[in-house]
Amino acid sequence: MISAGDFRKGLTFVYEGDVYQVVDFQHVKPGKGAAFVRTKIRSVMGGGAKDVTFSPNEKFPRAMIETTEMQYLYNDGSLYYFMDDETYEQIPLDRESVEDAIVYLKENERATIRFYKGKAFEVIPPNFVELEVTETEPGIRGDTAQGATKPARVETGALVQVPLFVNQGDIIKIDTRTGEYMSRI
Repeated sequence: MISAGDFRKGLTFVYEGDVYQVVDFQHVKPGKGAAFVRTKIRSVMGGGAKDVTFSPNEKFPRAMIETTEMQYLYNDGSLYYFMDDETYEQIPLDRESVEDAIVYLKENERATIRFYKGKAFEVIPPNFVELEVTETEPGIRGDTAQGATKPARVETGALVQVPLFVNQGDIIKIDTRTGEYMSRI
């Protein structure tokens, strides 16, 4: 059992017969009255999010989540296929399950898949990826005051803010947790 006072981002627990993941939380101690925990939680299986306020001493069963590293194979238009390298088992996932991660994954790259009771619910890309810039405006000399950026589209379709010196065809390193440009390779 886990108490609401111990909530952290990413924690999964069972609430009202469904499994939820803590998206955001805030411990509030008002001047008058009892403390409470304001949370934003997302249903692991359904995907819906809601804001809920808990008492810090409320207890919930912890949901056991399995993680497996798998290789992204291909997209057939509606489903995204991943393969377990040990068993060679392939699993198809719908757009909703992969939407946050797929903009950073190229074919044959590895990703972490999270499962609850055998059903995949989330794909986590590697923390850092190297992708080629396929589309960006040329930087104009003298157009900077300090740290100016411009939008660039990379080969997987993600849109990233990059410094003005990055050009089309450059390989850049991206932090997938924040979606920020890290460096040019």
